[in-house]
Amino acid sequence: MLIINGKILTMTGKPVECGYVRTEGKVITEVGTMSALDKRHKGEEVLDVDGAWVMPGLIEAHAHIGICEEKWGAIGDDCNEQTDPVTPALRAVDAVNAMDPAFHDAIKAGITSVMTGPGSANVVGGQFVFMKTQGRCVDNMTVLFPAAMKAALGENPKTIYGDQGKCPATRMGAAALLRRTLLEAVQYRKDKERGRLDREDFDKEPWMPVLQRVIPMKVHAHRADDILTAIRIAKEFNIDITIDHGTEAHLVVDEVKASGFPVIVGTDLTSRSKLEVQNMNFKTNKILAEAGVLIAVTTDHPVALIQYLPLCAGLAVKEGLPMEEGLKAITINPAKICRVDQRVGTLEAGKDADIAIFTGNPMEVFTKTLYTIIDGQIIYNGMKDDDEFTLPPVSAGNDIPKAVHAENE
Repeated sequence: MLIINGKILTMTGKPVECGYVRTEGKVITEVGTMSALDKRHKGEEVLDVDGAWVMPGLIEAHAHIGICEEKWGAIGDDCNEQTDPVTPALRAVDAVNAMDPAFHDAIKAGITSVMTGPGSANVVGGQFVFMKTQGRCVDNMTVLFPAAMKAALGENPKTIYGDQGKCPATRMGAAALLRRTLLEAVQYRKDKERGRLDREDFDKEPWMPVLQRVIPMKVHAHRADDILTAIRIAKEFNIDITIDHGTEAHLVVDEVKASGFPVIVGTDLTSRSKLEVQNMNFKTNKILAEAGVLIAVTTDHPVALIQYLPLCAGLAVKEGLPMEEGLKAITINPAKICRVDQRVGTLEAGKDADIAIFTGNPMEVFTKTLYTIIDGQIIYNGMKDDDEFTLPPVSAGNDIPKAVHAENE
């Protein structure tokens, strides 16, 4: 495919005001100015976008799409295993329904990949997956699994289990459970390395990539004290975390900056449904970004609908986040935070051919999606009235890409 005459936002530098993107198979092969384009393009599908914005496909860094399904209520809600506060062995890939209509909405909004997984009922919820938004088989849609281990502090776990008369009934209880679980995992790792184990432990093995810092622990934390607890525990065990939601992160911005951990902010496009989100404000994004904290914007779908991801970024821009940073917060930044920036998040040769084409700035409410391209195929054509999707050929592969040690990447 050859996309021509577009305003190309590579997310690696200044926009190319009149440029092209060339793809071959599932990969981007060239990005450049129209003046430098080799006019020979025999056999290529040429897409003249006539000044439209051409961007990397948008990325949602924290959602429950496919797991907490729309339409189906309790029947389609597989988000939280509320029978035990510590469930590290749960795998998002076993719960995602690729037929969830929300994937359709995501594609229409130019969102080509998502990080999805368990909710925040449990102190340890299980393993997230990073996946494309188009397909029928989750195994073939997966970019990285495991991609993160979910943990949660604050109101959700203490309310759910406190009401059952179980631990955690307090914030102290939640922190203690998380510490105990991590301490047991550390001891298990030592025993394994020393050859002292008779067999692998199903609940301990999922912690190994976290302890090796191959993947982060993804910590649900709204209130400032919960954010600081997450940072404290991460330092104690020398692990990486992402701070998810970070509603009051702007109140402890110096500590967040010093930690070096990124923040996935939001969703701010919802009501103040509980006490720990009383300081919710789109200005959080600006304050963190100005301090040098790596941020991404989230809808936390279905808390806010996933198709409003670019709108959430736009509202952050309205409250002072620079325009370029708003676009980064839904492209390259979430790719970095989710550790998949070697494949998605920018328009560069060698990256996945995941491309979103808009009539203008996607953060503006009147902007329309013209095309959504995933793995080099036009999946959504906004020029058609029938709103049809093109399904890709069925892949013969079933292997799920694994997280690997950093030194082997």
